[in-house]
Amino acid sequence: MGRVARCLRRKGAIPLGCALAALWASPACADPGVRILTSDVFELGGEIRIVAVDGEKSWVDGGFGKLRSGSDGNLKVQPQLGNVTLAWKPQLSWAIGAVVVGALEGGQRTQAGLSQAYLTYRPMRSSKVAFSARAGLMWPPVSLEHEGADWHVKDSITPSAINSWIAEEVKPVAAEATLAITAGDHKLHATAALMAANDTAGTLLTFRGWALHDSTTLAFNRQPLPPLDGPVAGYQASYTHPILDLRHGFARHPGYYAKLAWQPPLPVRVELFRYDNRANPESVNADLEWGWDTQFNQAAIVADLGSGAELKAQAMQGRTRMGTNETGRRWIDDRFRSAFVLLTRPLGAVRLSARLDAFDTRNRGSDVRDEYDDKGWAAMLAAKRDWSDFSTIVELLHVSSKRDEDEEAGIAPRQRQTQLQAELRMRW
Repeated sequence: MGRVARCLRRKGAIPLGCALAALWASPACADPGVRILTSDVFELGGEIRIVAVDGEKSWVDGGFGKLRSGSDGNLKVQPQLGNVTLAWKPQLSWAIGAVVVGALEGGQRTQAGLSQAYLTYRPMRSSKVAFSARAGLMWPPVSLEHEGADWHVKDSITPSAINSWIAEEVKPVAAEATLAITAGDHKLHATAALMAANDTAGTLLTFRGWALHDSTTLAFNRQPLPPLDGPVAGYQASYTHPILDLRHGFARHPGYYAKLAWQPPLPVRVELFRYDNRANPESVNADLEWGWDTQFNQAAIVADLGSGAELKAQAMQGRTRMGTNETGRRWIDDRFRSAFVLLTRPLGAVRLSARLDAFDTRNRGSDVRDEYDDKGWAAMLAAKRDWSDFSTIVELLHVSSKRDEDEEAGIAPRQRQTQLQAELRMRW
């Protein structure tokens, strides 16, 4: 303590020795709660895969397929780099921390960039009440399938249609607060946030429909759209930046999301979630990217079935709108919904997962009508084995969908794709 006091009593700026000591959490000068460049604040993860897939060319490669990989109709087998992430989680004080994640995404469209970057605040808490907060670029607390700072899928390779869409189009810059209360045998978590920079959410969902993949949105990067028809191509860019602000931040009509989670004295947790980006559907930039007025509600449940088995289910329903014609009718008025049930259970050292998805979109705008409607289902089976620093996963995924607009591009409206993947996942 004497050496710490001598550091703190020095006049003027903090000496260089003390600053460096704080960085490396030296006991001589540093707050014991501060960890900035120590080895335990870094997490490195990576995935390599063998992928066998049929069906249409992937949407990430300019096609109409709903998977991350595609084959132009023939069976294609290839090695593939999955996602490589580096997470930095410094502790700036006993209550303030940060999460910064960089990612390299492989596959048929390799890209690199910033995945998440936000500050965290966790003050002292009692046994019955706890408060926490986050602020920055981050995914809202929607997914039941992702975990960790790198936001990887826990029990499989490919998330559901719901959480694939969250990963690709619902990542705002937000200021979020959470209050956790314990009342007897009941636990309640309430989260609320103001947000911006997510004005284009809904673009991909409308023009492509639902998809199932583990590709995520990175800051400043754009997502490609499938080929657009003549009238739409005249006013809509051929791509979308999901992290885009058309309203000057929080100053004008910020969006919001809210979540309520209840854990009764039973092995069940129930969650309700509401999202509204409050974007102006008549805002457009010089690149012809529009504001999309997008809202959705979600209900979710997690049930512990005993012996390590777990049931998860999510159901989402929402609406997105863009543009206005001379009569005041929206060019695009897309109602969307999706749901899945996921069952996981251990079998010895292996964890087995089975998931069933259903999804659709219904377009009733003045320019985009039912020819852009998307309807389908998906089934997934996966087996995961955890080792010390890595996991092995084998996943079989089948998707069946129908979209009449595909016929304009010379392909059958009904698509069926099957994908088999084997993955080696590493975490350090």
